[in-house]
This record gives sequence, C-alpha cells and structure tokens, in this order.
Amino acid sequence: MRVLYIVTSAAPSHAGPVTDLVTGAQAAGWQVFVVSTPLGLRFLDQARLEQQTGERVRSEFRMPGEGKELPKADAVIAAPMTFNTINKWAAGITDNFAVGLLCELTGYGVPIVAVPMLKPALAQHLAFRTSLGVLSQMGVRLLFDPSAPYERRMPAWDDVLDELERATGGASA
Repeated sequence: MRVLYIVTSAAPSHAGPVTDLVTGAQAAGWQVFVVSTPLGLRFLDQARLEQQTGERVRSEFRMPGEGKELPKADAVIAAPMTFNTINKWAAGITDNFAVGLLCELTGYGVPIVAVPMLKPALAQHLAFRTSLGVLSQMGVRLLFDPSAPYERRMPAWDDVLDELERATGGASA
C-alpha cells in the first residue's frame, strides 16, 4: 500500500475538514499519516483523524528511542499551508517537526502537492511569491490561484487528490 503524509498547518480549510481529505485518500488506496504544525492542531479533529488512520497525529520531534518512526512516504499533500509555513519551508527553517519533514522530503524528491491558504494581502507579499518560486523550482506542485476570491481559493479535496495522482504517475496501490 502506498504511504501518504498529509501535512497541515494553522490555516482554515475551505475545502472541508482534513478528515474528508483522509477519507478520499484512503478510498484511493493510500495509507495515511497526518502531521501538523503545533498551531495547526487547533484546526484539526485530532481524535477523529487518529481513529481514521489508526495512527497518532504527529506534531513534535521524536526523541531517540521514543515511539515508532513514520514509514517511508511515497507522496505528500501539504494542505492547508499558511504564509508562515510556506516561507519557512522554502527558506529551510526547520523549527518544527512538520516543516522539518517537508524540507527533508523535498530534498529526497518525494512527490509533494502543496495548497497554500492565506489572506489576499499576504499572498501579495514578496517573500511569499518568492517562496512559491523556490518550492516550484524544487519540484513541489503548488495548487494556488492568487486571483481567485479568498473563499474559493482553495481547491476541492478531489482536485488535490487528482493532482496527487498526476504527481505520482497514477501508480496503483
């Protein structure tokens, strides 16, 4: 079975709850593991995600000998992503587990689909636009339309999963 990491941050999901994304990914044959920035936990139904995946939601670095490691990822969906998380990821600032994991997986060339979700004013910030360019150059597939109205800026989870299948070559489970 293919392993998918869903990495989230402290942004609202206009596509619906992350639990819906997990359901769709599982239906497509993915074994899902959820990782969140520490503040992102506020935006999740952590108990439901853990029930759905059979795994704890990870948000902290693991100490040596503590708990089990995540299995090797075949792909990643990073959604929704905040201004802060996108900029840290592009700059290689690994001050939390989620961003550190994204940086590492980008370096390994794991297929990643990222979905930023931020206020229109922040989307115009030069640092953010630069970060999108850096991530794109590193092979990250970005689903972001800065001209879309804020309420419709985030694609539906089905569209995110379709992009994931394109990114992974539609490999079967």
